[in-house]
Amino acid sequence: MNVLQRFRSNDSPQGIRGENRAAITKTWTFFDGAWHAGNVPIMGPRTHAAWLGSMVFDGARVFEGVAPDLDLHLARVNESAARLHLKPMVKRETWMALTADGRERFDDRAELYIRPMYWADSGSAGGIRHDPESTRWCLCIYEAAMPKPAGGSITLSPYRRPTPDSAPTNAKAGCLYPNNARAIFEAQSRGFDNCLMCDALGNVAELGTANAFMAKDGVVYTPAANGTFLNGITRQRVIKLLRHAGVTVVEKSLAYAEFKAADEIFSSGNFSKLSPITRIDERQLAPGPFYAKARALYWEFAHS
Repeated sequence: MNVLQRFRSNDSPQGIRGENRAAITKTWTFFDGAWHAGNVPIMGPRTHAAWLGSMVFDGARVFEGVAPDLDLHLARVNESAARLHLKPMVKRETWMALTADGRERFDDRAELYIRPMYWADSGSAGGIRHDPESTRWCLCIYEAAMPKPAGGSITLSPYRRPTPDSAPTNAKAGCLYPNNARAIFEAQSRGFDNCLMCDALGNVAELGTANAFMAKDGVVYTPAANGTFLNGITRQRVIKLLRHAGVTVVEKSLAYAEFKAADEIFSSGNFSKLSPITRIDERQLAPGPFYAKARALYWEFAHS
């Protein structure tokens, strides 16, 4: 069998593609006016977004029958599209209606990830600049179990977050995430679950997958949103809930040394919501009272 024949033999339901399909959880995607089951193809090799990254998305969570701040996530994908020079052609109300329709294809108690997307289909003759008029979109909803808040270990990443003048940091753009992924790969190669990433000035910005909080001497601190990382919707909600409950929350520039000396550290993000950090470098930490309070307040808010 020559090389070409070997590739063709893998391109079959029993070959590589079939194995990839088997790994996909239950998924429904609204694309080109209809719902499609499974990992429906939406891009080809000539699609601008597939090879040059002109794509934005957002992510909302459904768990225990609730979808907190869903409207804000769906509004943000339109803001991200405009900032990346795509056309945000789907109104928030339409996103909401499609999401409600899509959720009916799943069990009432299913834990879901809701992912609206925009991308450019074509670009200029030179290829780099995409054509805003070629914008396409879809809404993907799929089963994704909520991670248990068991805690995890972190370290300092050698990789940094880009500045607003070097990357589209004001949008939830897919092109930003490979940098975070390589930071996580590097941290995991050293035996850690995740990592803190700094901005260009060396101040802590965020974790590789979520926003970061720490507490010290009865005060909760979180890195100030300075444009180098996503000011998460869950982050903003947690800050509001804690402050409303009488907790002092300070947004400021924070050094890695301050996290190493913290009484407790926890994260906020859409996928896991709130999770404790139980080790930073070689120092063990226990889930603390501010983490417990933030999680309880968020769950109360989500179910309200």
